[in-house]
Amino acid sequence: MTTSWHSKITNWSTLNDREAIKAIREAVFIEEQHVPVELEWDGLDEKCLHLLACNPHGNGVATARMLLDHSTAHIGRMSVLKPYRHQGAGTSMLTSLLEQARLAGVKEVILNAQTTALGFYQRYGFVTVGDEFDDAGIPHYKMVLKIT
Repeated sequence: MTTSWHSKITNWSTLNDREAIKAIREAVFIEEQHVPVELEWDGLDEKCLHLLACNPHGNGVATARMLLDHSTAHIGRMSVLKPYRHQGAGTSMLTSLLEQARLAGVKEVILNAQTTALGFYQRYGFVTVGDEFDDAGIPHYKMVLKIT
């Protein structure tokens, strides 16, 4: 089932959006995946562009962030609330973030993908780089997409 998602670009200083983003990440990473609180809140959020995906009722259901660093964009904290997975929210967010990266003129997009999500990112052209590594007790791979 695919739903129509409204994704909006926001930042950490927008209070209502920040609270929605925090609630989603706490539910997915801290509660569901048992990521330690101190690892989830790494101090980079203030420097990132954030994306918040809302369902047709306007409720935040998914989020991701992107840090622009000269010619590179780093996507992270991609998370979708469990009841909304496999309905197109992740696709909507990734598509929007990649468009923002292109508009910013970056040459490559980097992310650290949980091994269970490799196929999702590979469908968009991301390739794995290096060996599997542990991040907060969860196996990951670094993935890169060259922007042409």
